[in-house]
Amino acid sequence: MKPILDFCKLCGLVLLVAVLPHAAAFAQNNGKGVIVIYNAQHKSLTEAWAAAFTKETGIKVTIRNGSDTEVGNQLIQEGSASPADVFLTENSPAMVMVEAAGLFAPLPSDVLAQVPDQFRPSNGHWIGIAARSTVFAYNKTKLKPDQLPKSLVDLASPAWKGRWAASPAGADFQAIVSALLELKGEAATADWLKAMKTNATAYKGNSVAMRAVNAGQVEGAVIYHYYYFGDQAKTGENSGNVELHYFRHQDPGAFVSISGAGVLASSKNREGAIAFVKWLTGKGGQDILRTGSSFEYAVGTGAQSNPKLVPLSELDAPKINAAKLDSRKVIQLMTSAGLL
Repeated sequence: MKPILDFCKLCGLVLLVAVLPHAAAFAQNNGKGVIVIYNAQHKSLTEAWAAAFTKETGIKVTIRNGSDTEVGNQLIQEGSASPADVFLTENSPAMVMVEAAGLFAPLPSDVLAQVPDQFRPSNGHWIGIAARSTVFAYNKTKLKPDQLPKSLVDLASPAWKGRWAASPAGADFQAIVSALLELKGEAATADWLKAMKTNATAYKGNSVAMRAVNAGQVEGAVIYHYYYFGDQAKTGENSGNVELHYFRHQDPGAFVSISGAGVLASSKNREGAIAFVKWLTGKGGQDILRTGSSFEYAVGTGAQSNPKLVPLSELDAPKINAAKLDSRKVIQLMTSAGLL
């Protein structure tokens, strides 16, 4: 029996060595010192936020990256079994989708108080952490200011056929369409999308669309502002011929999209998750928007954005309840129009 006993002891030792690292990792990832972020924000921005947060608080951050819709759908599929503690997005429709599934925990009042009402839903289940403005990026060698569209809706005119571009498959553009839907209604949005199918050139990504404008392949493109500022801060090789047109006048084309953060109700480390969201919306997270290279707008109360940006107060954006933006309906309408 002794050889068998010795063998079993040896087996047990081997099993213990094999299991312990996994168990230790499980304990670490569900303890007070670590939070898991499902991230649909720009990877570099979230990494900068996470590094600064960890340095200041000692709470470690694990990041899993994906697109708004992709990560939102994954959270819905995982439900209460998700390992995620926090969900970050580029645009708010994905936040609304996850909220509608009942997956967010309400945020504390002291966290909500750090961001003005217009940058968060009234129910307090998630909160804005940054913002981006819709713009018409145009080739200044081909268009003069008096030739620019007065409204986003104008791009449906036959006069704009073959002259403008967008990235319809991206969450950015779909968020812009969700604003159009909220402001103009389903019938008008469907008509505009049908005209877009005829008039616009589709590119994969806003940066690609802007490069096409810069090269003179199209006269303009509907994108977010920060693609231009980011390129200008580097070499400017993809934006040297580009200027930005801000629609203003509370036009759908002046839509300001909110990047959101929500704490999952199923979080194994809700205390750490809430601390992270509070830090994002406070001085630490908002200062990184002002001084970093993302060129997204700061939205915290009293927070200053990068000085190169047109101030949010001057954009004259339409007033839209972010909680009403319907990404599922937008995808249906865009699919029907042949854009997806």
